[in-house]
Formats: sequence, structure tokens, C-alpha cells
Amino acid sequence: MSIDQIQPVSPQQATVYLPYIQQGKRNFLPYAISLYQKGFVEGHRKIEGSDNIPFIATWNVATLPSDLTRCRIQFDGNAELSYEVMMASFEFINFLIELMENHKRQKISDFSTAFYRKLLRVED
Repeated sequence: MSIDQIQPVSPQQATVYLPYIQQGKRNFLPYAISLYQKGFVEGHRKIEGSDNIPFIATWNVATLPSDLTRCRIQFDGNAELSYEVMMASFEFINFLIELMENHKRQKISDFSTAFYRKLLRVED
């Protein structure tokens, strides 16, 4: 299923996350929650001056915004290029909102630089 085909969750389902989401990102929230509930997304990491690298990200679906979500991401179908990160589900949904914003702007499904910094444990 393409990101463009995702149906939003009900306003009631999105309400629980509203305190955690910036005002400007709330339009994407019902769609990001719907994507979150699917438990995976396929995309491509944009690499400047090279081919984009395909990835699949999978995660456990938590019930509450403060519950932990464990996300695993594998690049290029290669088990040696697998990474894992844990964070509160509201934080991960914020990253999914950014992925959806990137998709809308650039027609490529990719996480933000901030997500990759967290995934690779790079300090700011």
C-alpha cells in the first residue's frame, strides 16, 4: 500500500496524541497514526550523488503515546544493514509525520535526518 492510499483514523483516535504534536503537524496526525497501526513502511533513503537505498522499517504498535515503540530498519534487504531504536510512541509518530511530509513534498518516502541521528545514536 502506498502512503497516498492511507486512510486517516477517527478524530477520537487522534485526540490522545494531540498534546504531543505541534500545531503545524496536526493535519498529518490521523494519517500518521494509521500508518503507525500498520506496523511497517517501505521507503528509500535519499543519498546525494548516488542511488537511493531501499529500506523497510518495522515496529511494534503501542497503545498509549508514552508507551515504548521499538523500530527496526533494514537497508537494501541486507541483514548486516539493520538498526534498531526505541522511543515513546508519540515521538515515533512525530517521525512518521515528517516521513509523510517528505513524501508529499518530494514523492520519496524517507525519514528525517533527526530520525537517522537518533537511530545511529549521533549526538547533536
